[in-house]
Amino acid sequence: MTTFRMPAEWADHTRTWLSFPPNDGYIQRSGADAVQAWAAVANAVVDFEPVTVLATVNSLAQARSLLDPRVSVQQANLDDAWLRDNGPTFVVGDDGTLGAVHWTFNAWGQVGNDAYVADAQVGEFVSELARAEVVKSPLVNEGGGICVDGEGTVIVTETVQLHENRNLGWTKAEVEAELARTIGTTTCIWLTRGLMGDMQEFRPAVGTNGHVDVLAAFVRPGVVVVHQQSDPNHYDHAVMEENLERLREAHDAHGRRLEIIPIEAPETCVEDGVAIDHSYINFSFVNGGIVMCSYGDRVADERARLTFQELFPDRRIVDVDARPIFRNGGGVHCITQQQPAAG
Repeated sequence: MTTFRMPAEWADHTRTWLSFPPNDGYIQRSGADAVQAWAAVANAVVDFEPVTVLATVNSLAQARSLLDPRVSVQQANLDDAWLRDNGPTFVVGDDGTLGAVHWTFNAWGQVGNDAYVADAQVGEFVSELARAEVVKSPLVNEGGGICVDGEGTVIVTETVQLHENRNLGWTKAEVEAELARTIGTTTCIWLTRGLMGDMQEFRPAVGTNGHVDVLAAFVRPGVVVVHQQSDPNHYDHAVMEENLERLREAHDAHGRRLEIIPIEAPETCVEDGVAIDHSYINFSFVNGGIVMCSYGDRVADERARLTFQELFPDRRIVDVDARPIFRNGGGVHCITQQQPAAG
């Protein structure tokens, strides 16, 4: 029986996958800049590695008009465009087999929401296109809810995997056992909760209840970049103090204490009364590079860029204005899904 593990995101990729916002969906209705931002991410990534973008039959022409000709466009049934979450989590077997974990997807805890029926099947659809062995999981989970170091450690949040609308009655031990079975982790670090903007309902989108991929990310084994909100009057200051305490106390799968590198948040943004917690942690590794979020905050954007450049002197750092993406509920990492090299 093949044993699978999820490689670190900085490991070599075969390609990156995205979905294009359906033309009748809320992302398209939020403004042309949102659709252009999705395309900008794909166009940035394709400079480093192959990219495949899924698009509905009614969005194919628009997608092709905005995407770099090098980007492959594949017709698919979609409800939304957050492929990190409803798509597969790719894993590699001990025999070199490419696998793909198909989590149970219920639209971020929206039990009974029939608006996401197509998205619940995208994991298997992409797995077939990638010719990956499907690993089905009963765990209600999303790709943005896990962060691994490739050496057996995973970071998650109590407000996601233990949310009553996701995995009612599951214990931490049961979640950890399922993560071990599917992505090969042996040590689970539990953060307390997510950023406040991610814990509320967006209009018209929804929050994720606290995905880790805006909170913390491994950049190499034993080293984690962490969202920092230094303003003590900001609602996320206390949130991150709780999470930082967990990280300071944690040991990874090899018994190491974590080195923590804070990345200060940009200026707080509120749109239509909704607090949007922009985070530089929501970046994507690509072959030879990093695609990071920028937010029109010249000082904070440059500070984050310098941090990434110091961490990755051999990688090219590019940024995409992620404000239109975050306005709809996420960032660069949320809309991309890496397929690791296998074999």
